[in-house]
Amino acid sequence: MYLEIVTPEASIVSGEVESVTVPGVEGPFQMLNNHAAIVSLLGPGSVKFRGNPTIAEGFEKKFVKDADGKWVMDIQGGTVECKDNKIIVLAD
Repeated sequence: MYLEIVTPEASIVSGEVESVTVPGVEGPFQMLNNHAAIVSLLGPGSVKFRGNPTIAEGFEKKFVKDADGKWVMDIQGGTVECKDNKIIVLAD
């Protein structure tokens, strides 16, 4: 599935991933391949994804890898849309 993470500065991540976990306002949830269509608000927390998408030049410092090998980026909130195996995170 395809992931794109967009911040007010730029589109900072784009590419194929295996899974994405986001901080929903009611708690974190994970999206996998062929997930049902969804639009949700995000609260403060971490966006985590497994895969090797392209991270835009100059934004690498926003990401760390956790012990499980997932990329992690902290956000203050935002929205997420998942449809047809494409996930777009608009992050603050």
